[in-house]
Amino acid sequence: MSEVVYEETATMIAAGDLQSFVPFGREHCRNHPNAFNLQLRELQPASELWCSDGAAGLVGSLQEVSLQERERESWQLRKGCTGVNEDEAEFEEELYTAGNVVVWSRGSRTQASSVYKAFTVDSPVQQALWCNFAVRQYSSDEEELEKTVCIFQSSCINVHTVTGKDFISPLPFQVSNVWATKFGLLLERKNTANDSQPNLPGELLPIVFSMLHPLDEIAPIVCKPSGLFSSSRVQYVSDSNMKIVFTCCEPSLVISYDTVQGTHTVWALRRVTHDECSMVLSCPADPDGTPLGLMASGFLTSHLRNSSHLESPGKSGATGLGSGAGISSPLHYSALHSHQGRFMTSSPGAHSRVHSPTISNMAALSRAHSPGMAAPSFTGAARFNTSFHSPPPRGHHSLLPSPNSTANDSILMPEMEPIKPDLCVEQLWTETVPAGCHREMSSQASKVFLTSDLCENNYLCFLVESHQHLRCVKIIESNYTSQLIFPSVTTIPAKDAAPLQNINAMLVLEACGSLVLYTGTTRVSKVHIPNLLSTPFSLTNQLHHFNTPLEIVSTPANASSRHIPRLSEEAMPSPVSELKGLNSKHHEASFFEDYAFQQATPFIHTLRDPVCNRVTLELSSGVMLRVSIPEIATSELVRKCLEAIRFILPKEVAMKVLVKWYNIYNAPGGPSVHAEWSQFVTCFMTLMGYNTERLAWTRHLQFEVPLSPVIAAKKARPSDGGSDEDWDYLLASHYHRQINSQPVCGSVDSGAANNDVNTEKEDPSCQEASSFSSSLKLESSAPLFPHIPALFYVLHLLYQELQLDELHRARASSLVCLLQQLARDLQLDEYVDQYWRDFPSLISCFTESCVIDQAVIGQMQRPTFLSSNPPCVFSWLSSCLRGEESSPFPYLPGICQRTKLLVLSYALYIIGDDNATSTNVSKYLFKLSAGQRSCASEPNFRRQSSVKVKFSSESLAEQLVVWLTSQGFTLKDLESVPFGVALPIREAIYRCREQPSSDWPEAVCLLIGRQDLTKQAHKMTLAKNKASVGSGFSLVPPASTDADEEEDGMSDIIHEVTGLIWSQDLRVQEVRRLLQSSRPVRVSVVQLPEVSDHEYIEERENKLLQLCQRTMALPVGRGLFTLFSYHPVPTEPLPVPKLNLTGRAPPRNAMVDLNSGNIDVPPNMTNWPSFHNGVAAGLKIAPASQVDSAWIAYNKPKSPELANEYAGFLMALGLNGHLTKLATLNIHDYLTKGHEMTSIGLLLGVSSAKLGTMDMSITRLLSIHIPALLPPTSTELDVPHNVQVAAVIGIGLVYQGTGHRHNAEVLLSEIGRPPGPEMEYCTDRESYSLAAGLALGMVCLGHGSNLIGMTDLNVPEQLYQYMVGGHRRAQAGANRERHKSPSYQIKEGDTINVDVTCPGATLALAMIYLKTNNRSIADWLKPPDTWFLLDFIKPEFLLLRTLARCIIMWDDILPNTEWVKSNIPQIMRGNFDPSEDINIDTMAQAQDYITAGACMALGLRFAGSANSDAFDCLYEFARSFMRIMSFAGTATVGAQMGYYNLQTCLSMILLAMSMVMAGTGNLKVLQLCRFFHKRTGGEMNYGFHMAHHMALGLLFLGGGRYTLSTSNSAIAALLCALYPHFPAHSTDNRYHLQALRHLAVLAAEPRLLVPVDVDSLKPCYALLEVTFKGSKWYKETTVELMAPTLLPELHLLKEVKVKGPRYWELSLDLSKETQHLNSILIRDGVLYVKLRAGQLPYKDDPQGWKSLLATTVNHRSSGVTAFKPEAISTFTSEPALISFAEFFCKTSEGLKSSEDSLVLFSAMLYECVTQECPEMLPTYIAIEQVVGALRQGELQQTFPLWQLRLVVELWDSRMLRVRANKHDTLLTSEFLPVMKNAVDLALDNWLKDHSSVLRSYMRGEVLSRESQSIMLACFLVYRSIPCFKNTNTHLQGCSSLADLLLRSSQLGIPLRDLLRLVPILLSPASGSQSLLFPLQAFSS
Repeated sequence: MSEVVYEETATMIAAGDLQSFVPFGREHCRNHPNAFNLQLRELQPASELWCSDGAAGLVGSLQEVSLQERERESWQLRKGCTGVNEDEAEFEEELYTAGNVVVWSRGSRTQASSVYKAFTVDSPVQQALWCNFAVRQYSSDEEELEKTVCIFQSSCINVHTVTGKDFISPLPFQVSNVWATKFGLLLERKNTANDSQPNLPGELLPIVFSMLHPLDEIAPIVCKPSGLFSSSRVQYVSDSNMKIVFTCCEPSLVISYDTVQGTHTVWALRRVTHDECSMVLSCPADPDGTPLGLMASGFLTSHLRNSSHLESPGKSGATGLGSGAGISSPLHYSALHSHQGRFMTSSPGAHSRVHSPTISNMAALSRAHSPGMAAPSFTGAARFNTSFHSPPPRGHHSLLPSPNSTANDSILMPEMEPIKPDLCVEQLWTETVPAGCHREMSSQASKVFLTSDLCENNYLCFLVESHQHLRCVKIIESNYTSQLIFPSVTTIPAKDAAPLQNINAMLVLEACGSLVLYTGTTRVSKVHIPNLLSTPFSLTNQLHHFNTPLEIVSTPANASSRHIPRLSEEAMPSPVSELKGLNSKHHEASFFEDYAFQQATPFIHTLRDPVCNRVTLELSSGVMLRVSIPEIATSELVRKCLEAIRFILPKEVAMKVLVKWYNIYNAPGGPSVHAEWSQFVTCFMTLMGYNTERLAWTRHLQFEVPLSPVIAAKKARPSDGGSDEDWDYLLASHYHRQINSQPVCGSVDSGAANNDVNTEKEDPSCQEASSFSSSLKLESSAPLFPHIPALFYVLHLLYQELQLDELHRARASSLVCLLQQLARDLQLDEYVDQYWRDFPSLISCFTESCVIDQAVIGQMQRPTFLSSNPPCVFSWLSSCLRGEESSPFPYLPGICQRTKLLVLSYALYIIGDDNATSTNVSKYLFKLSAGQRSCASEPNFRRQSSVKVKFSSESLAEQLVVWLTSQGFTLKDLESVPFGVALPIREAIYRCREQPSSDWPEAVCLLIGRQDLTKQAHKMTLAKNKASVGSGFSLVPPASTDADEEEDGMSDIIHEVTGLIWSQDLRVQEVRRLLQSSRPVRVSVVQLPEVSDHEYIEERENKLLQLCQRTMALPVGRGLFTLFSYHPVPTEPLPVPKLNLTGRAPPRNAMVDLNSGNIDVPPNMTNWPSFHNGVAAGLKIAPASQVDSAWIAYNKPKSPELANEYAGFLMALGLNGHLTKLATLNIHDYLTKGHEMTSIGLLLGVSSAKLGTMDMSITRLLSIHIPALLPPTSTELDVPHNVQVAAVIGIGLVYQGTGHRHNAEVLLSEIGRPPGPEMEYCTDRESYSLAAGLALGMVCLGHGSNLIGMTDLNVPEQLYQYMVGGHRRAQAGANRERHKSPSYQIKEGDTINVDVTCPGATLALAMIYLKTNNRSIADWLKPPDTWFLLDFIKPEFLLLRTLARCIIMWDDILPNTEWVKSNIPQIMRGNFDPSEDINIDTMAQAQDYITAGACMALGLRFAGSANSDAFDCLYEFARSFMRIMSFAGTATVGAQMGYYNLQTCLSMILLAMSMVMAGTGNLKVLQLCRFFHKRTGGEMNYGFHMAHHMALGLLFLGGGRYTLSTSNSAIAALLCALYPHFPAHSTDNRYHLQALRHLAVLAAEPRLLVPVDVDSLKPCYALLEVTFKGSKWYKETTVELMAPTLLPELHLLKEVKVKGPRYWELSLDLSKETQHLNSILIRDGVLYVKLRAGQLPYKDDPQGWKSLLATTVNHRSSGVTAFKPEAISTFTSEPALISFAEFFCKTSEGLKSSEDSLVLFSAMLYECVTQECPEMLPTYIAIEQVVGALRQGELQQTFPLWQLRLVVELWDSRMLRVRANKHDTLLTSEFLPVMKNAVDLALDNWLKDHSSVLRSYMRGEVLSRESQSIMLACFLVYRSIPCFKNTNTHLQGCSSLADLLLRSSQLGIPLRDLLRLVPILLSPASGSQSLLFPLQAFSS
């Protein structure tokens, strides 16, 4: 290797400025309250501190502290990484540890350091490090990085994440070192004495463990050694001689050192494969190969696990595990216990109940809630010590919460399955050691790092300090696998070294003390550190700092702890203990000599903390200095040229060039930055063999610093005194020339510029130059001479790349000077011609060329890709637009990214090749590869965005936009593309903007400029990343001010939205008034004269009691009304409105109270109402809000009378899904209290939250409360009846739709459970049987006859028997024992009691066969058709049967009265035979109940659809019932019907109506509800009120944001909630458990779509077009809705579209997937819309008469003239347009602009606003400027004309080819033809006057006048005339127009342009001008 090392010894480079370096953490710790007091407290008993002579003791302890402090200080630095783009601000992060404190700080050049986080822990920090844990996501396979700081103490590791989570992992053994890797932490176990004698024969314990997440178990690592024989052996890493010395993440490597062999080994770290895992676990063999079975690994496991259980030392020490596990003495215990409090919060199960709970809980609280600032609790530790030596209780299990161990198994069976390894290390490479001297040869590396050189080779370097050398091992990735190969080792002498990442170099400190820069193994130069020995850093100045022992804090030189004390005579000598630190071999001389030497000259002792290109030098005096090493180039242009050079040259040559340049550029006293380019040109040309002194233009370049190799590179800058030469130099300078050639916006007077250049022509030096140009020769021995052609070509391609970026175009003119010189000398005339066409005024100044000897021309390697025809990207794009074939365009991978991007964009969009960006890239791009280098994979320098979009056959425009985004192309980039090139991309964007797809990612929406979509997409990505999100805009309820407003619990309804939905009236306020229960009611009773006062008071209280029946029923409705409308604040309890049961009597507003004792009030009357009140309050919480276990417990009320409310609150949390977050421990707590209501609420809540999941833990919870699910021998638990009912329903919910056999069997038998002997099961049997039926129905929901594996249960037959009666069957199964003896109370015999079992069985049948249209089952449910049989059935059961039958025959339900009546049996509809004995009452009741049942079914079928037919039909029936009721007073009707029955039926019909109209707030239903609300007397009981107010709640479900679904699950929930038997009074649960009324929430789904204006963020109206899929009832139809509106059910829809013309169109296609729309609806239904320019929102302009376009039409004049720029702000929110209107479209005294330009600007503005393309404004202006400049003849370069030509060509291709779809193109106006005409005219006029100039150009003569040459170049470019040197041949013998036309294809000139040339080509020199004019006819 060493001969390749190319070094320039004579060179030296200058480093940047020095700064003194002191770790920031040290300063911070000095002021940190915890740094010293902690140790003071530790060092001395408290009594001593406060005793009288305490002062002396204090001083002593302070000295000790400083020593301890000093020993433990360390820090590390790294490059700061935030989420922001890497290229943004660059800053450094420092992690500093001292004592118990860890300080993480950040700072950059621009910003002072500041503390980011600081942590204080309870015992000294051994090590602190950054680590990223890769957390596997549950839902997907992706991994998310969790960034953390890990603080490692002797007994545990604290992990603090950046997001604020804290973990504590106790360590099961003593750890010597911790390493961060790509996957997580590696822990090295400390080797203790008795490890060497294995505890079991032949078994060594593993020594390296991994921890992939703080909550995971610590697992041993396995290794896979390389080698022929041992390849199959995978084993634990148990070799105690192996020490890890380094780990890194990219690539994932571990480097270890073998202390016996003395070698380093490199391992690849990866996740373990399944086979390796099983191999290790199956046979952990000992070294001799005898398998030991599971014994050993089981032993290891118990060893790890027991120790983690903190068992008392007595127990574990006895088994001989002590020292290995690090629990040999109780001392470790105290270390562990001081943390005990903090672990306890990590797993809820860890609270042990032995020692007093107050202590542990307090400790837990005091710590858990203060991340990073935990109070030092030594007292706590002492307290814990006592209790922890007793054996721990059973509940206190695994503090490393392992997924597979519960308390029982981990303590009772230590011999368990072994721990699975997570990671595996695979051996890649080991050092080879010569046989003879293996021990002395090597010692452990003190530093290992990765570095790369300038040519992108990677090296792994070991610094072996004892030998003072650095070993560099080259790393190559092999081609096939991702494996690394290590081909060669190079040794560099070094005392210390540090990598400099971003300049691809490393700094090496040589033994002599000098700093040398290397890149890879190539020596670059010495580094000169300015001012190193000058005074500011010498010790004497700093002595006053170190005058107390406290402040002598030395710092370790490396991460290890070698110390060189900082001493001086005046300062106190450091205690001797420090001398031990001097173990490094260079300091074996006597200490004091060394000390004297240090005083004299501080030399550099070590290097540390390299970050980017900065590094710290630690001097022998202990002072630290931070120095930065300069970069290889600062100018973008030089950097790009260097990249291109490096790309094309062979590696060795490239390395030479780069090193040479680096040295020249960074020489001490080198040039200033602005001369960088000239310096580069000089250096580069010299290396090619030019003599830059002799070339005129380069001689001017190096006027500043002569840098050819002849002159020493160290020459300082010339003096600063001025001279005349300076002025001449400036005049001749390239910069001056450049400024002349590019007038700024054409404002410089062109004449002057030309004169200047002309004078330069006559400049004597130029003439002189031309005279000896013949003698200019190239030096063929120069290193780059052979590569000149290749270098020229790559620089030419770079030049093309620069032209495609407006920001870099100025630099292209610098590059062109170099290129033209090379092109001339290589005699590539066409290239010179192209450069002249691009910069006519600049190139004409250069005339010199150098001669290359014919003899040496063979040494030049002419690469194959160097074509004689120069590649020009603009002409390629132009031929693309003209539709001509063209060869692939060459590009440099990784350097010409913009070229690649634009060429492929044109190929995709203009040529229309779908695969241009994927498989056909090579058709359009020719990838240059350097012959000498393997085609490296192209590095992606662009920021890749993660957009992956599956293409369907989308339009080309869509493909282009999506592809551009995936390449990281943004609007910012688009602005820098020249306007002509960018036009097709803008057009594609414009097309996409019109019809975007709704599910595009955020980046695409940003690119097409649809803020509405961007905002939507942004919200979606946010929501994906976080489970619950307080998004940028959410509909926030108003903060109300009134105190009384607050209390009713309904203040959270969002008025902004409800105000838009119901804008005409105040119905929402009315609903609030009807549903409020927090204020006293008005009790107005008139006192009649004959009534005594006492009676009057009683009368008043009785009236209040009636009113209270209503008040108590209100909360059920209120819960539905305010559903999910509130996001709670985690720091405040949930406000629960009071349930107020008092009244006020007018006129004096006297208080009326029920508790006065005057009347009898039923006991427990308010229990259930307050439960409902709690549910109502809890249902306000939205599912998306942030609720955690602590907050739920925090809401628990103090007073016992509020317990019922809290029970309801728990149930509500289950219904909205938050109860899953409640810790199991708390659930257990609540259930053990035995409070009946709490149990009901909790069981129902938990089951609803786990709907349909078959969750095992919840099943266990429920089974305890259901005797039937317990084993027959179990103890009889006394479970309250209602709790059993709740638990049964819970089983139904958890197993909903699963068809679980065992549960179905149990529930089936429970429907007919007979009453038991001891009075059990005797009361309220109906509700239990009903619950069992409902639960059975839910378990088998909708399964119909396909119940898998249940045929033997005969479910339908059994249910039929329950329904109609008959003999009881023998009880099967486990519960036979239970029902042996019959009840002593209830004599039922052996028949089924139908009154109990019928409702449950009927509904179970209905739910099992729901929507199956099974006619045979439905016929079972028909009402009987003889009077005799009718008499046997309760009318209520008829209602249920009808309902059941109808919902089984789901598809037959029709929304009309005929269908409803068809359910009534024939016999009731005919004429009655009077002779028959008919009970009229029976008939009337039966008829009514059947009607009500049919209406219920109708309500369920059309729930939430707002179907008008269904509504009208139901309304009709409601009216007829109301009419009958109004007659109910008369005897006949009353006797027949019974008020109660009528009212029941009416309530059911009302509920059915509100189901259909759910969420719509229909006025007619509201009126009915209000009517019933007012009726309080008579038969109106609690249940009816509940029904009516539920109807009201459903009508305004969730404040109008929710409606009902008709999915099976929703129907089941509604059947439970709206069961047609309502409670008679507030404590009645006999037929149906009241709590189930709330299950209606499970049927609610958000379907309100709220358009929100993206600019004002206010809800607004927008027109929607909703398309229904076709079905068997209707064809595909489209309806228009005005949003905000409730959408129909999504599965019925095909598409939802926001319609124009007011808003930008936006369509959500639901035929593909409904997920996107669903997620919008769940998040408040906010759909962002953007108002189109010129339009006003519907609220301000309902008819659309005020829009910008409408006004112009009315004025009968063209829109432009009527347009007033001042009015712009009302029509567009685009800030750019508004300011343009203000500054450019109004006359102001500052700008003396002409009237017509103002008009023109206004017209442009109007065009942009009406066409909706504000981004076209700059293009319009640019076109106008080009044309203006051309007319005045002010153009200095032809670039703008290229752009104009591309615009015209695009326009032509669009206009000529596709005339049809005009609205798609951007430039539709008359603006472009006018401009085009002007250009044509200007160029034609010039041609008429100067045809001779063109002729002489065609003959190849030298042009005379500058101004003509510029116009000529413009003409040639715009008319696309090729270089005429080779066209002359085609023109020979062209005598006629016909000939010319025939040859036009060979010439390659477009026809219209050829016609313009005809006169010149055909005529003799004189030329007849006459031909020209008629030809103009063709041109346009």
